[in-house]
Amino acid sequence: MQVNVTGGSIGQEEMDAYIARANSKYAIGTVQALDIHVDGDYVDLRYRLVPRPFSRIRRITGYLVGDMSHWNNAKAAEERDRVKHI
Repeated sequence: MQVNVTGGSIGQEEMDAYIARANSKYAIGTVQALDIHVDGDYVDLRYRLVPRPFSRIRRITGYLVGDMSHWNNAKAAEERDRVKHI
């Protein structure tokens, strides 16, 4: 994980605490970078997460599906022949 500190300096123990907070808030390995901005007595934290692939789920012919790869020919034909309202 990349850690960037701006606006001042913090100790290693405090930085480790912010890293531990990021790992407890999000799954370990999903935080790509942690930006820490020191503003006097306050600290602003900004997490940059690893991009995750987006899987679209939609309702087709009464089923919630992400893709139709596991459908048989009859169900695929039913989806292909239906009227699509855009």
